[in-house]
Amino acid sequence: MAPPEDPERPAGRPEYRVYRSRKPLFSRRPDGERDGVGRLREEASQQPGGTRRRARRPRLRRPGSWRVVRWLLGAIAVWIGLSALVFLVSAQIQQGKVSDANQYLGGAGYPLTSPNNILVLGSDVRDERNAEPGAQTSGNGRSDSILLLRIGGGANSRMAIARDTVVDIPGAGRQKVNAAFAIGGPALAVQTIEQFTGVDVNHLMIVSFEDFPDLIDAMGGITYRGGCVVSRINGGFRNGGYTLRLKAGKTHIDGRQALALARTRKNSCNRDEDDLTRARRQQKIAAAMKRRLLSPVAFARLPLISWNVPKALRSDMSGPTLLGLFGALAVVGSPQTVVLGSASGRVPEAVKQARVRRFLAG
Repeated sequence: MAPPEDPERPAGRPEYRVYRSRKPLFSRRPDGERDGVGRLREEASQQPGGTRRRARRPRLRRPGSWRVVRWLLGAIAVWIGLSALVFLVSAQIQQGKVSDANQYLGGAGYPLTSPNNILVLGSDVRDERNAEPGAQTSGNGRSDSILLLRIGGGANSRMAIARDTVVDIPGAGRQKVNAAFAIGGPALAVQTIEQFTGVDVNHLMIVSFEDFPDLIDAMGGITYRGGCVVSRINGGFRNGGYTLRLKAGKTHIDGRQALALARTRKNSCNRDEDDLTRARRQQKIAAAMKRRLLSPVAFARLPLISWNVPKALRSDMSGPTLLGLFGALAVVGSPQTVVLGSASGRVPEAVKQARVRRFLAG
């Protein structure tokens, strides 16, 4: 039987019924806390393994590999720029110390692109820190080593002149070639070498033994390759001098050892050595310094090295010109050194001309 129609409901509209749901058994309390099982479920969901998802922490964006490379290249550029600035300042300070020879120098282009003839003199004057008893500590001193470099524009050759070679010194007569520097300083040394060899000297560089050990130590020492050396500079340790002992093969040496090695003339390991052997040994030291300068260790010490290079290698060249010279030296190998001299100190004219031609052809 159909239910009776509601007289108040409009005709044709369906009937709707409203149902009310009962409150859940475990509901939140007015103060916002769950009671009973609800609170237990809340605590369980917060433990590891619970069903509630944890809020994820924002991830830190790691820099990309290209960004790291850019930072690294930027740091390298700043390091090199700082070292170049230190070098230029130090070179400017030292440039005026050989100005008396400027009238005999010049006539060549930039060392990186044009051949330059550079006279390198090693002075035996030392300060009190590195001087053995009897060593000269003032004045010019004799040139302990004499070397001509031809470098730049593809040229690459070296010629060492033995210090005991007898030559005509302008205004001083016939003497050993190393006396020119002691008599008239850099200017007379340049004149003497040009007159003896016929080579036009474009630039002058004086290796200062006073600052030489500091430069080697700034590099962190060098690795020398050579034969056994036992020498006693000025009598050795027992007489207040310095004793050097190096085994054959590779040896890592510091600045003071390198200075003693460069000055060694009498080697107890080989008593047949002469001044020519000494010149070759000095070239090995120079080659070891070049290898060290191109090593990662030197890059880490670059500003310290940059400050000490112009102090140990005083020159008429400005800072930019010196940078060009070292750039030219860095891109070429180490050529065989032509040695001009003899045990007697006399050099036949034909021999001299042949070796000078070989030097200029390099």
